[in-house]
Amino acid sequence: MEQRCSFSLVCFFLFLIPPATVTPAEATPFIDLINSTCTQCAQSSAVFNYDFCVTSLQPIPITHAANLEGIAVVAVELALQNATATVSTIQEMLAGAAAFDPFAVGCLRDCLELYADAIVMLVDSFWEFFTRRFSTANILLSAVMETASTCEEGFKEKEVEMAAAPPLTEENENLFRLSEIALCITKLVSGGEEVMRKFS
Repeated sequence: MEQRCSFSLVCFFLFLIPPATVTPAEATPFIDLINSTCTQCAQSSAVFNYDFCVTSLQPIPITHAANLEGIAVVAVELALQNATATVSTIQEMLAGAAAFDPFAVGCLRDCLELYADAIVMLVDSFWEFFTRRFSTANILLSAVMETASTCEEGFKEKEVEMAAAPPLTEENENLFRLSEIALCITKLVSGGEEVMRKFS
């Protein structure tokens, strides 16, 4: 199933690229690019999840990301989709706050603010990447990863007071990992440009 464009980030990116017809022969290099990219990222970090990287990126239609920069844009889009969906999830949880103890409700409210900030940072990181300000994009993506960790840690501060396991563990983990993918690819793109400048 094709990924939809929330906030039109990918749609905007694709608008700048002439449409292309993709042949089956072209699909293999694209899959190889994803595998090699995820491998490089996994080799650079002990916590990077190669399998999550591959399964997240492979469903992307090839016409949406035919090169490393395109994959970076879509990685940000996937993180943005996750953050946006999680905001809706938290709002639904707060609407049924009676199902949670007061401590959990407080954590959910904190996480709602954190995720709202994450959405803004992800949108900003896209524009920083698009305008080649990679260092700022890296800072923003790192901050989004920290946002996911902060939300999760908030529930664990007084875990004994909670009636159940933290309700956003999966969402937090997904946002952390998707942002980590975007961060790694952004570093690969910026590193490649630096190499090109040295040999130009």
